[in-house]
Amino acid sequence: MPCLIALIALLSPRLALFFILLFSNMIDRAFDSWFLPVLGFFLLPWTTLAYVVMWDIGTREVSGFEWFIVGLAFVMDLGSYFGGKRARD
Repeated sequence: MPCLIALIALLSPRLALFFILLFSNMIDRAFDSWFLPVLGFFLLPWTTLAYVVMWDIGTREVSGFEWFIVGLAFVMDLGSYFGGKRARD
């Protein structure tokens, strides 16, 4: 199942988050409320997906190198917003 989600994540991080929500409770374990995952789903999907995965594969907290992965996902999210603007100009 994790390999399938990884392949889906390459196509669409929102679709991967949706499948994680349907078939596991990783999102519930990573976040205390429903607000941040919903906000992350719409605004920062790569960052939300990276945080959920790093939370689940680690020691149930994000620390050390895991923050680097989450930061890299954040840069990917920002790149998708600002890269599209540059292509339109």
